[in-house]
Amino acid sequence: MIRILKQGANEQETADADRRVRQTVEGILDDVARNGDTAVRDLSLRFDKWDRPSFRLTQAEIDALIATLPAQVIEDIAFAQAQIRRFAQAQRATMLDLEVETLPGVRLGHRHIPVASVGCYVPGGRYPMVASAHMSIVTAKVAGVKRIIACTPPIGGEIPIATIAAMSMAGADEIYVLGGIQAVAAMAIGTKTIAPVDMLVGPGNAFVAEAKRQLYGRVGIDLFAGPTETLIIADDSADAEMCATDLLGQAEHGPTSPAILLTTSARIADEIEAEIAQQLTRLATADVAGAAWRDHGQIILCDTEQEMLQEADRIASEHVQILTRNPRWFLENLSNYGALFLGKQTNVAYGDKVIGTNHTLPTKKAARYTGGLWVGKFLKTCTFQEVDDEASAMIGEYCSRLCAIENFAGHQAQADLRVRRYGGRNST
Repeated sequence: MIRILKQGANEQETADADRRVRQTVEGILDDVARNGDTAVRDLSLRFDKWDRPSFRLTQAEIDALIATLPAQVIEDIAFAQAQIRRFAQAQRATMLDLEVETLPGVRLGHRHIPVASVGCYVPGGRYPMVASAHMSIVTAKVAGVKRIIACTPPIGGEIPIATIAAMSMAGADEIYVLGGIQAVAAMAIGTKTIAPVDMLVGPGNAFVAEAKRQLYGRVGIDLFAGPTETLIIADDSADAEMCATDLLGQAEHGPTSPAILLTTSARIADEIEAEIAQQLTRLATADVAGAAWRDHGQIILCDTEQEMLQEADRIASEHVQILTRNPRWFLENLSNYGALFLGKQTNVAYGDKVIGTNHTLPTKKAARYTGGLWVGKFLKTCTFQEVDDEASAMIGEYCSRLCAIENFAGHQAQADLRVRRYGGRNST
């Protein structure tokens, strides 16, 4: 039996908030489309109190900023990027071009072609998301994208130096200190000073996510993103301290971030609220994490692992941690998740920051039909075909009859021309 001991937010409240965000974003995108750089500058002043003669940093400015950072920061960024690059390269190696003769004289295939230009958004605000530079720029670079531009907002009227270093070290071709909807709009729509891109990637707040959603089609995007989500699956071999620590570790992303404990242990279900309350007394981000747990936290108690599997697939969480005796059982059986963290030795923070897998992942149940950002997202798999004379005539006869069934006369004419020109049993 599945028992929900603590329920999350009201769905209608969430829908109302989404509607308000949608309306705001529509107006701002229209402003940028109509007024270009002027709108971008006005919006930057309005939302970030930020203005410069040029939002784009010169190489000299980038170098000077990086020179102010401690050597340990540079080393740590380089280490994280090396792990992400290594895994992305291994992923790319699995994606092989294909050419095969499916019938005598019929050659079909595909090529993996990199997207020409990508805009990477790296969030700022309360948290300067240095790691997001690695996840998007490094991965796009491994895929072979020729032009990569990156935007990040100022923080408190200052340039986030570590983020700029990460962007530069990852290989961004253009770096802009520009945030929010206006940055996403400038990259996708283009202005006189910023050439538009073909694809947008990277996380952001609700307004950035909505801007990407509305721009989809005009450009490609990585994902339709929502607030960070985490799900912990625990049996009685786990403990409340680790469960609480890992729940709050993701709840701190924002006050609307769902954090869910799914367990077969009545002991952990009973202890978790008190443990979370105790940890919140010393957590520096307790104001955010506490609000997220209060409004969007859930505790679900199940009788069996099979019930936990069923619930986890229904929830389809962005991050899923497995704190059980046999975590690989869930790897073998779970279908709907953004990223899976197996065993007590790993955690979502490793995936978010350094271990090598990508942290841009599906939310809002999108894990039912897609995975997260990876090197393949930056590649277009494009097919081709080539046939010789005899094969063209043979295929043409089949094609002609199939076109006639569908009343496509023009299609049929294309096939019939090849049958007549290249031979075939019924050629005239």
